[in-house]
Amino acid sequence: MTKLSVSKHETQHKLKSFQEYSQASFAWIISSVLSVILFINSYDFTSKTMKPYVLAASVIYAAFTLLQLIITAKIRRDILVHCHIKNSTRALGYIQILSILTGNVFIVTSACSLIKKDKPPEYTIAVYMLLTQLFVIAVSEMNLFKPYVADTFPLAMLILLAIALFQFVTLLLVSKYVKRHNARPWLSIAAFPLIFTSLTGNVFALLLGLTLLTKIRNNGNPAAAKWEEVWERLTKNTTAMSGLFFIIFLFSISICSFFTFDYSVAIENNYGAILQSPSLAYPFGTDNFGRCLFSRIIFGARISLIVGFISTAIPVVIGGTLGAISGFYGRRTDNIIMRMLDILYAIPGILLAIAIIAAFGANTVNLILALSIGSIPTYARTMRANVLLVSTFEFVDAARAFGARNSSIIFKHIVPNSLAPMIIKSTLTIGGAVISTSSLSYLGLGVEPHIPEWGNILKLGSAYLESHSYLAIYPGLAIMALVLSFNFLGDGLRDALDPKMD
Repeated sequence: MTKLSVSKHETQHKLKSFQEYSQASFAWIISSVLSVILFINSYDFTSKTMKPYVLAASVIYAAFTLLQLIITAKIRRDILVHCHIKNSTRALGYIQILSILTGNVFIVTSACSLIKKDKPPEYTIAVYMLLTQLFVIAVSEMNLFKPYVADTFPLAMLILLAIALFQFVTLLLVSKYVKRHNARPWLSIAAFPLIFTSLTGNVFALLLGLTLLTKIRNNGNPAAAKWEEVWERLTKNTTAMSGLFFIIFLFSISICSFFTFDYSVAIENNYGAILQSPSLAYPFGTDNFGRCLFSRIIFGARISLIVGFISTAIPVVIGGTLGAISGFYGRRTDNIIMRMLDILYAIPGILLAIAIIAAFGANTVNLILALSIGSIPTYARTMRANVLLVSTFEFVDAARAFGARNSSIIFKHIVPNSLAPMIIKSTLTIGGAVISTSSLSYLGLGVEPHIPEWGNILKLGSAYLESHSYLAIYPGLAIMALVLSFNFLGDGLRDALDPKMD
């Protein structure tokens, strides 16, 4: 029995080492691609000269990428020779963590994973929390190169820096005092301020605060251990966490930009800076009205996230409720509800959205309603199938035997156990809503043309594809990155919530 336990432990240890090797390899591949892109951008093809600042940044970026290659090779050698990663190799992670100065989240994540051998979910969340805060600060500091900044910029930056310092201290405490199945009770003192700092939009701080409080309150609780396993599977998924990082980063910068960015730079015409190439003052260049494309994309993230989340939340609530009632009561109720939804389902979603906007006008509210109505049948079908399955479980029969009302059985017993597929589907649907929002705005049927929204920006940039292609490339990349992030997160949630996953 002892030999079997040791063998199982060694197998799990090797698996963790291979996961760290895969993560390091992924960071190296992505960093190599980004290094090449950055080096190409260091050359100005118009004036046929090198951009010194971009060239210096590309050299530093390439140096960390080369070091990442060396570390990846050492990890592979350690696994093949010693069946585990040596401490001397893990020590190199402390050097690689300095790549945070280049904004390379992939190498930083790999370094943080390499440094700590036994990584509880709280440690991973704390790392991404600090990364998000530092990225928000770095992006906001780009405004220093502009002719003027927002009046609230100095105070807002001071607050963000103070929060980053507090989160760094919290990361150190979590690294030392939080174990896989327990945490020191006095860490609850740090958990409450963390929840408060999430007002900046850094949802990782909220997640860390809540998970710390839950772990402290439920030490040794089997039910809590089950959810810890879900968190552990999710935090081990690099692609899912990278997607979640980008989503939360956009959400955080969207909130902080109220105080760190000047909205006038994104909407007011500046005829002295028309169609300028990317520079420190204008990182993504300017459009044909002299407006900063970088600021417009930052402010456009608000619209994409708001429309994506709300247009998904509405059908989740309405469709989920209809599906739960239909699946629980069955027969005539099921037939009436589902046949009505079948009529709605027969109408293509994008055509229904165009018809609603054409009838009631193009604005943000109508866009949300148009995208929401078409998604109700799919969520109702998903919830109905889940409810039909869960209704056959024994705990539902036990609730009936104890005299529980139907509404109580539905919303207290059946619906909570049917939410996992709905959560996974919603993350995937938000990405589709972002694409639909940009598509309708591109056609002039979405958000009002004067509002900086990614579809509006892309439409304007498409007229300058030959002469100033960056006007279309940057908003297009932003849309792709956000949609991919939601898809990665949805896949990760599916794997984490699957009870068959070990």
